[in-house]
Amino acid sequence: MKKNDILILLMLIFSIFPMVASAQQNETSAGYVYVDSVVFRPTAGVDSSLVGKNIFQVLSAEGGRVAISQTPEVEGSMKKHIVSNGGRTLPGYRVRIFFDNRQSARVASEEAVMKFQNIYHGVSVYRTYVNPYFKVTVGDFRTRSEAMALLTRIKREFPSAFVVKEGINYPIVDKDNAYVVDTVKVCRPVSVVQH
Repeated sequence: MKKNDILILLMLIFSIFPMVASAQQNETSAGYVYVDSVVFRPTAGVDSSLVGKNIFQVLSAEGGRVAISQTPEVEGSMKKHIVSNGGRTLPGYRVRIFFDNRQSARVASEEAVMKFQNIYHGVSVYRTYVNPYFKVTVGDFRTRSEAMALLTRIKREFPSAFVVKEGINYPIVDKDNAYVVDTVKVCRPVSVVQH
């Protein structure tokens, strides 16, 4: 099976969960409970052809259709704005995989970072110390749903992991994953719910 065929199959399977939940909503008091579930929906592909380019130069070079005249002061001001906002964060979510204040917490947090980086390449890892705690958080997600998707992937290796709201770096657009991750409330029997 191709990668796209597997993704389509997974999307079909996960799209059934909301229907099952709506059919069982009336039975929540009789042994059922609502739990968060992750749903993958296909989305339009992202055009990242302008990333890292000066939009004014691109528009001017488009066969002469658009001519932009601006003073050097405006162009300089725009460059200063881009440079000064390079380190800004935005509100979002990360997954905390380590949180401890024991004497061995420094070494343990370094080990958690190394373990995560060896298993999950390409996911950002942040190790911080806020007196008296060492913390290791991973990922930069704009929505809780995206963070929950990572949480479900790493739960086996990091069973105490949980989602936290933090200031995040701007996520890198990944054109190879053209799907949206969403969270829905699903009604499941109490005996099936795992904590």
